[in-house]
Amino acid sequence: MLPSTATLWWLIAFAAVFALAGVLYARHARESLEDFVVARNSQSSTATILTLLASSLGAWILFSPAQAATWGGLAAVTGYAIGSMSPRLAMIPLGQRMRELIPEGHTLSEFVLSRYGKPMYALTLLIMLFYIFIALTAELTAMAKLVQLIAPIPLWVTAGIVLISTLIYTSYGGLRASIFTDKVQMLIIVPALVILVAFGWKAIGGITPTVNALQQSAPQLLSFTDPMGIKAGLTFFVAILLTGLFHQGNWQRVYSAKDTRSMRRGFLLGGLLVAPFIFVMGLFGLAFMAFTPGGDSSVALFNVITPVLPTWFVIVLIPLGLSLVMSSADTAISAIASIIAVDLQRLRPRTPAQTLRQLSRWLVIVLMIPVFIASAQGYSVLYLFLLADLLCSAAAFPVFYGLYSRKISGKTATISTLCGLVAGLAVFPAPGAPMDYLLESFLLAAMVPVGVTWLILKSISSNHQFDLDSLKFKIRGIDRSADLT
Repeated sequence: MLPSTATLWWLIAFAAVFALAGVLYARHARESLEDFVVARNSQSSTATILTLLASSLGAWILFSPAQAATWGGLAAVTGYAIGSMSPRLAMIPLGQRMRELIPEGHTLSEFVLSRYGKPMYALTLLIMLFYIFIALTAELTAMAKLVQLIAPIPLWVTAGIVLISTLIYTSYGGLRASIFTDKVQMLIIVPALVILVAFGWKAIGGITPTVNALQQSAPQLLSFTDPMGIKAGLTFFVAILLTGLFHQGNWQRVYSAKDTRSMRRGFLLGGLLVAPFIFVMGLFGLAFMAFTPGGDSSVALFNVITPVLPTWFVIVLIPLGLSLVMSSADTAISAIASIIAVDLQRLRPRTPAQTLRQLSRWLVIVLMIPVFIASAQGYSVLYLFLLADLLCSAAAFPVFYGLYSRKISGKTATISTLCGLVAGLAVFPAPGAPMDYLLESFLLAAMVPVGVTWLILKSISSNHQFDLDSLKFKIRGIDRSADLT
């Protein structure tokens, strides 16, 4: 533990450095509203890889993978790692298709509005915003709890410092500032995590003692064929895959890549590189079960490494945690700002671009108030995360099938999504209940819309087909539309 005053000053100092870097970069960039929202065709493959990797590695990697390993073992961690990279890989064909159909697009929600109409748009927008809200709250809560492991700093203080500093540069500089700071934060994340793993290796004395201890006490955790572990791994895979497809931050980066080739390479390597991080962090959960199984599994990693940490690395945990949480938080905030700006432009098409930018900034700040309140409470948002996963699972097929099929209508997409929600919720665990049928609920939510869509398309004979080529004319650049005044 460090003194509270010293920890607080370290926290403020490191957060201020990141905020200042983002603001200075944004002032130099002199962006248009289009740049603020999507930074269209501006990022190389390397920049895309780094920003995707940084936005994927939130503060949760210090907690969740290790905790998953304590009850699901190697199979669960493997599913978690593969699931974490899967949305990036799935978005390669989806992103390429979106860039082809809507070269001047910005958000997933505007595609849904143009393709399906208002009911499906409202449902998709609700799902996207709910997921971003939960993800952002979880990140701030994780950082606040990390700081409390170092010093007795109130949760609301840490949450406030992180949120304000992230808002300063993200609301000012938009996506470009977010991508720039992602690259800066990766310079801290990678070496700090390598050092952390080295201390973990020292704490447990290598792999052999852990394996020997688990073979005696919990051999199922080492098995890739353990039924509980396999089911946990599949649950993580399905949930993370389908949820990641609805994160607007990912769609911003589809359009920020300078060309389709850069987008494909960025998402491929950005996805593949995240898996080893998740897997290695999860192994700390196995070490925890081998040596301190009676402790608090939610902080399994820290239970393992704390006895060997020198004071200087405890201080390093502060910029590491900030880099992890701010790289994810600025992605979420920028995502919300892009959705707001695009929708404001649609509702008020003659509003100047500069006014739209100012309105989106202030609305984002207002929307961050409930995020701050929720994260300051220290609640576990696991159940809400799982609920968001279910919502995304139900909407996945109807939304993305419309990228390829001309036959599916907005009414069909809405009905099939609602049927998936009903089916998934029917077996979704109640608050506080065992998670025995969590995988089944996700699979039902994802597969029922496929069956319902097929039945509707087979039973209704219609010659009407949506003209996918019309999307490129319906969705245009913001600056082009907003500066017509």
